[in-house]
Amino acid sequence: MPVPLAALPLMLAASPVLAASPLPAGGFVPFTAPEIQATVLDGGASGEVETFDPIARARLIAEQLPRRWSGRYQSFSGGPTVPVQLRIDGATPMGQMVDLRGAMAIGGVESPVQGNLNAKSDQLDLLLLGDPLGGALEPGGAFQSVQGLSLSGWRAPRLTTPGGRLQLIPETTATSKPAPGQPAVRGLW
Repeated sequence: MPVPLAALPLMLAASPVLAASPLPAGGFVPFTAPEIQATVLDGGASGEVETFDPIARARLIAEQLPRRWSGRYQSFSGGPTVPVQLRIDGATPMGQMVDLRGAMAIGGVESPVQGNLNAKSDQLDLLLLGDPLGGALEPGGAFQSVQGLSLSGWRAPRLTTPGGRLQLIPETTATSKPAPGQPAVRGLW
């Protein structure tokens, strides 16, 4: 039975608010936003200044991004899990973007890759430039992510292809560790 709109505020006031319920300790880490600094502009108007510098972060990512990644790819249609290796040969900062060049082996089939990583939002577009591609992927698609290189989705070139999921982790080698006294690059997610 539909509820009349006039009765909706009364129902909401009588129901418990879940957001106000306390969360169990250890299960939640509160987000603390960076401090916003106010400034006085010409003419006495005031404004806010963003303290995050995406251009400096792009330079830091280009320097400290691990050059070798490994993981797996699985199609959304439920096919087999395929091993994946990513080698980044070049990472060049361009404003708040990082231009990535290298090669990716999917199921033993290696092809060149080119991508863009946004240092402000961790969005990634990674294009496979080879033909044929491993893992039953079709040329013309791209991996897209909002979590950097760690988790991506395959955007297939045709609507009849379901796409898939790529999960990567950096390989631990002596060359991928940050220098002593310098923090490692860590994603926001």
